[in-house]
Amino acid sequence: MKNRCPWCLNTFDQYVCYHDEEWGVPVYDDRTQFEFITLESAQAGLSWSTILKKREGYRKAFANFDIQKVARFDEQKIQKLLKNKEIVRNERKIRAAIHNAQQFIAIQESHGSFSKYIWSFVDGEPIQNNWQRQNQVPATTPLSDKFSADLKKRGFKFVGSTTMYAHLQATGLVNDHLVSCFRHTEVKKTS
Repeated sequence: MKNRCPWCLNTFDQYVCYHDEEWGVPVYDDRTQFEFITLESAQAGLSWSTILKKREGYRKAFANFDIQKVARFDEQKIQKLLKNKEIVRNERKIRAAIHNAQQFIAIQESHGSFSKYIWSFVDGEPIQNNWQRQNQVPATTPLSDKFSADLKKRGFKFVGSTTMYAHLQATGLVNDHLVSCFRHTEVKKTS
């Protein structure tokens, strides 16, 4: 049996697959970065398992995270999303996702891509942590504080430091798999 980070144990298969295949793997694709920004923002105040169970619903509702399309969602689309049981029907979060798509495009235009922008926070190299126990893994760091503050300055919403640290972990800018987890070394090799 493989050793895994304890946060994914005693959950459902999709959660374990997310841990085993996605979490912590460096992401350089803007669409995937936008997907995670949207999902992490939707998670605020909720559990990741709730969001993961609704992920396919989000993909359908948010045009497979096509940034250009989401940025053009109008009031009629917002009202439709508010009735969609496959996503979190929080009006502020839905409006934030659309607003964030517009800000995301602005970053793409000023930096060439969102990927270039976000990876500049770590000089293009993932941070490799070596945590022994789950309780050592922080909820925020100076890096997530800086990233969150910069996004807020650019107009993003639902991008607090805790939410953005989860984003940095999910998209592989930070490797927070415990050293005892089989994915720690595997993810480190992908960097």
